[in-house]
Amino acid sequence: MNQPTAPAADGTGSHEPPLLESRGLHAGYGPASVLRDVEIKIARGQVVALLGPNGAGKTTTVHTLAGEIKPLKGEVLRNGVRDTSPLFRRARQGLAYVGEDRTVFMTLTVAENLRVARANTDHAFELFPELKRLAGRRTGLLSGGEQQMLALARVLGRGPSVLLADELSLGLAPLVVDRLLAAVRQAADERELGVLLVEQHVEKALKYADYAYVLRRGEVIIEGSGADIRGRLDEVQDSYLSVAD
Repeated sequence: MNQPTAPAADGTGSHEPPLLESRGLHAGYGPASVLRDVEIKIARGQVVALLGPNGAGKTTTVHTLAGEIKPLKGEVLRNGVRDTSPLFRRARQGLAYVGEDRTVFMTLTVAENLRVARANTDHAFELFPELKRLAGRRTGLLSGGEQQMLALARVLGRGPSVLLADELSLGLAPLVVDRLLAAVRQAADERELGVLLVEQHVEKALKYADYAYVLRRGEVIIEGSGADIRGRLDEVQDSYLSVAD
């Protein structure tokens, strides 16, 4: 796990600009703002968890950082430079996204899926050795967990600089969730990948995260190192419950 010797307040531990950052971010759908003053930083080699109850604004944050939604106020920066480019251009520049929907081609084999995505097959199989024995199998015959491993392998095999992972473990067995999160952690450690991890399994996410933010009603209400937030689980859980107040 990335453990800087002299961490900054946001856990980056570096004087270089974050790979991806939001400043004073307000965003939403149409004129209505879902997010209010959201400030998040993701550094090289760092896994950042974004936590919060349903409707807190987590997916809106991800879509705005990715360039799919334009900010109503504030800005998104990449490597310290304001970025207003659309999603497809950010993707070409090293930003990757994976979500719960398992974006794989069901009629193609595992190996064909990796080739179509222009993923480095060796790197993909290094992260997920279990996929190597399934290389010739049609993807539609894989389990849900194996399909999600392939979706993540397709993304990580392209060597992105930043990964936005939005509920990639939704509906999967706990052992599969650990396998996916361990691969994300490995890519961050070995490839200096910066990761924003939106995850429903709070304790599992914090096990792998260097830093975490907790959203409620579109605002960051708690933030700190993964270890710090693990020690404040009661406070985090209370924030989930109080959303209905």
